[in-house]
Amino acid sequence: MKSAPTSKPPVGEAEHKAVQVQAMFAAIAGRYDLLNRVLSLGVDRSWRSHAAREVLALSPASVLDVATGTADFALEVKRRAPEARVVGCDFVPQMLEIGRRKARTLQLEVQLEEGDALNLPYPDASFDALSCAFGFRNFSDYRRGLEEFYRVLRPGGRAVILEFPPPQPNLLGSAFRLYFEHLLPRIGQLVSGSDTAYRYLPESVLAFPPPKKLAQLMEEVGFKARYRLLTFGIAAVHIGVKPA
Repeated sequence: MKSAPTSKPPVGEAEHKAVQVQAMFAAIAGRYDLLNRVLSLGVDRSWRSHAAREVLALSPASVLDVATGTADFALEVKRRAPEARVVGCDFVPQMLEIGRRKARTLQLEVQLEEGDALNLPYPDASFDALSCAFGFRNFSDYRRGLEEFYRVLRPGGRAVILEFPPPQPNLLGSAFRLYFEHLLPRIGQLVSGSDTAYRYLPESVLAFPPPKKLAQLMEEVGFKARYRLLTFGIAAVHIGVKPA
């Protein structure tokens, strides 16, 4: 496995963030799935399951999973809707190759393609539904990403964003912040050999817009948006519907 980059990407929105994010995730691609399980204590599976149900609520014929990584979410959607055309795109080739191996093992047919979330390589109105699971906060321009989501969706289509919001101002939120800031980087370094990636993770969550603000941004782009907090606010799923 390649060694981790020596400097972590900037958090929040930043002009040169994309190149550093790409290098960082390429470096940890081989341990990415294991780390997700360990660091979320397996709860991420239930979050993905909830988001997949939202993606498939209107029985879409085609689904695009943006920032698909190792294709966990794209494969979950395909498993639940084998008749749907499922496409996953990501700008980290190392992640996509792992996803392709997983798809072959599971005998699930998904298209995994290289693509920049801020300049998606698909025509307007190409998909009935779109998902982005734990990748949106890595975007260098949130509005631009949402505009691309809106562009490639057909009228009446829905975008589903699953993400870590900043910890809630309550006892559990305080405990989660403590875990994120102090324990998670140490566990991540032990499992992946990269303290860079798992110092970036909590910092990127703390810098991410709170759920209400993200919903407002989705509305500004044109979506009719709503959101739901999961596991007492540790995760959040946002649903944006493009008007018919």
